[in-house]
Amino acid sequence: MKNIVILISGSGSNMAAIVQAAQQRRWGARFGVQIAAVVSNRADAAGLAWAQDQGIAVAVLDHTTYASRESFDAALQAHLDGYAPALVVLAGFMRILSADFVNHFAGRLINIHPSLLPAFGGLHTHQRAIDMGCQFAGATVHHVTADLDHGPILAQAVVPVLPGDTASALSARVLTQEHLLYPQAIEGWLSRASWV
Repeated sequence: MKNIVILISGSGSNMAAIVQAAQQRRWGARFGVQIAAVVSNRADAAGLAWAQDQGIAVAVLDHTTYASRESFDAALQAHLDGYAPALVVLAGFMRILSADFVNHFAGRLINIHPSLLPAFGGLHTHQRAIDMGCQFAGATVHHVTADLDHGPILAQAVVPVLPGDTASALSARVLTQEHLLYPQAIEGWLSRASWV
């Protein structure tokens, strides 16, 4: 079995959608993969308890206990390497990763971002889309590169911006689509993997 490791910082709703898709769509039998672990940089990340309830190994590496971004990333990389991951999935992992980390996992590190990249990389994407008068927003699954939110796009979902939308209302509608898009994008990636 090849391993997928998911990184989270909060509720883990995208992580849960991925785990459920892996079970329901039989990724183990079809692609020879398993969700091997969920790792967080925050001990209070609610998604950890959910993952543990599913029988998935969990771990916390608290970034605040490391002297620098690079030292945290080196420790995280060493921990992940213990799983020899075929794919590392960022699912609400709220850390900007160093170039060394990204390069180490190049081609097997993916993220979901709540905008239609290349528009609105970074934070506050929904409010920025509303402020710019966009008619559409959405989500993007992409390969992670050293340039923040600029890696090659794997999949996108489009969500209309409605009259009178607030950032929180738009965010909720986009998140619903993220939960569908991210597992589909991962499944597409797995279907193209060389070992399948």
